[in-house]
Amino acid sequence: MIRVLVTDDEPLIRAGVRMILSSADDIEVVAEAANGREAVELAQTSRVDVVLLDIQMPVMDGLTALAELHRTVPDTRVLILTTFGEQQNVLRALTGGSVGFLLKDSAPAELMRAVRAAAAGDAYLSPGATRRVVDSLASSQSAHRAERARRRLDALTNRELEVLALLGEGLSNADAGQRIHMSEATVKSYVSRILTKLDCGNRVQAALLARDADLGT
Repeated sequence: MIRVLVTDDEPLIRAGVRMILSSADDIEVVAEAANGREAVELAQTSRVDVVLLDIQMPVMDGLTALAELHRTVPDTRVLILTTFGEQQNVLRALTGGSVGFLLKDSAPAELMRAVRAAAAGDAYLSPGATRRVVDSLASSQSAHRAERARRRLDALTNRELEVLALLGEGLSNADAGQRIHMSEATVKSYVSRILTKLDCGNRVQAALLARDADLGT
């Protein structure tokens, strides 16, 4: 059973998320928090697998809570709940240790997929949302930053570059495997090697690096 902590300062959002997740046989919402401080405290005492974390909250915001969660319960996966109006904060969250992000208007099935992916050790990147968030930096991205990213990718083999490009599109291991006719387990092995070679903390950071380098499939 996947144990989930839902964090949002809006009671209706928490109630909606709880209702959706409770309909799944393999997911249990074990706690709710109205701010980041409560989320950190509950994550430390309630043995949760996945934390759904809003960004804009009173007492302690989501980005500060993310750092605390990463420090105190590093094995707990954090998914950011967000809206498109928070792109810059989302990027900070992704590079700060979250395993992905989910839009508050996502379909119920997408919410459950995201939680299951996070619990399984994968990041959840909605392809459309990922492209919009990362592309929001395109106009301000410097040539120096792109060149630095490309130099880091020199450490990868052609096959690893192919897998990394699919991460940049926001594909899951399963979807990436279907695209390049490879098993999900093999893709996961490639992703692990890519993260090690690039010194990335998670696949989200690797995906952002791929986009910085303008890596295409």
